[in-house]
Formats: sequence, C-alpha cells, structure tokens
Amino acid sequence: MIEFSNVAFSYDGDAFVLDGINLRIERGQFVCVLGGNGSGKSTLAKHINALLVPDEGTVSVLGRSTADESATYFIRSNAGMVFQNPDDQLVASLVENDVAFGPENLGVPADELRERVADALADVGLQGFDTRETNALSGGQKQRVAIAGVLAMEPDILILDEATAMLDPRGRAGLMRVARTLHERGMTVVMITHFMEEAAQADRVVVLDGGHVRLDGPPSEVLTQAALLEHLNLNVPFACRLSCLLRERGVDVNVTVSENELKEELCRLLSKA
Repeated sequence: MIEFSNVAFSYDGDAFVLDGINLRIERGQFVCVLGGNGSGKSTLAKHINALLVPDEGTVSVLGRSTADESATYFIRSNAGMVFQNPDDQLVASLVENDVAFGPENLGVPADELRERVADALADVGLQGFDTRETNALSGGQKQRVAIAGVLAMEPDILILDEATAMLDPRGRAGLMRVARTLHERGMTVVMITHFMEEAAQADRVVVLDGGHVRLDGPPSEVLTQAALLEHLNLNVPFACRLSCLLRERGVDVNVTVSENELKEELCRLLSKA
C-alpha cells in the first residue's frame, strides 16, 4: 500500500535526511514512527503525502508513484495528513465549514457533503460542534476538527505528524482513542510521535536514526530494547521500565509495554498472595 524503495532525500542537496529507506506498510496497519530530533520522521511522513518527493529511489502510495505529478491529487485525496499545530491547518471560522473545506474542493455534492461533515464530526466525538467557532476550541478539540476535515475526504490513509505534541495528557489520550477507533474500522494509520506510550498501542513500530531504519517490528520487540533506545535518545514505555524493575527485584512478571497487561499480571500475583 505504501512502499519506500531505496529512498534518499536532502533539503540542501548535501546532507541526506533520509538515506536508503526501504519500508513497506500494508493496508490496515497502525504504524508508529519514532526517532530523535533530526532522525527524519516528519520528512518520511511528508513523502507519503507527496508533499516531498525523493531525490533517489521511489515512494509509491496505493500503487501510484509520488514523483508522478499526475498522481499527486489522487495521493493527497487518499492519504490525509494532520500536522503538529492545528492552527496551521484550520481554514474556516466555523467548525462545519472547516470540515467541509476538503471534500467541497473535491466536488462532493451538497447533500453528501452535509452527511460527510456530520459523520466525520461524530467519528472524532464532536457531534453538535457544527456551528462552534474554531478559535474558541481547546487544542485537543482543534486537532480533532483537523482530523475530521481529513476524514470527510474519505481517505484510505491517515497520517498524524506529531499531532499530539502540543496537547495535554487528556488531549493526547482523546486523540489516541480516535486513532485506535479508525484503525479498528480498517483505516491505515501512520503516526509520527515521540511519546512511547502512544507507540506501545500500535501494531508496528519503526525507529529512525540518522535517516536510516534502525528498528522495525511489533512494540513488544522494539520498545523493550532499552539500551539501544537510550543510545538513540529515546525512552522505553513506563510499563516496560516498571516491569523490568520488578523482575530485577525478583517479582515474577513478564516484561511488557502495555500498562493493561502489567496491571493484569500484578492482579494475578496479588490474587495468589
């Protein structure tokens, strides 16, 4: 569905921000991309949406090359992107007009447009917000409006480029619930993040380092490599840190990246005590 083949990219024609990237994301996956500052995370995301095209190699999305200018409209209509700061993405003063902006520009008829706006707002938990002013919303609400605007275009792929970075813990949790719900319905989700607890909820984690793919696999394999992640200026999820500490102190628990799994393990042990 999304394929990077020997991709290299440089902003200045000198230093490569992406260097030899080979990566394939299948339809319906929930992939989190991690990495330190300057690792190439956001640059990779912008290649999926054809905002950037590679200097070397190829990126294909839904079978179309991002370097083919005739495919740009198709790719951007099917790979919706949400950025870090929602204020950079909101274009209208009223919520319903902002959500309608994308599909309206795709030529969606008025009756269908109203239905899409209502459905998209329901998907992100903002029913009844149609006539609210966007500048009066909280940061988390603005980010959900931005997602609704993408969903109203009915894309196959949702790209979240550090979309939770400016939110408080409650806003981040709400946005993750939306992302998981959309993924459960079959949408492909690519999330760029530096929050390890978010990455722990994905199907797959890709770690970038200096423009290269350093780790790639399920969270249970990638996020438990504490020494390597620390070397890359990344932490491990809280559940992993705690379960490792408990094991060091002789508590018989499995190392896990899931807080729910750790709770279940501890409850099991307490029930035997």
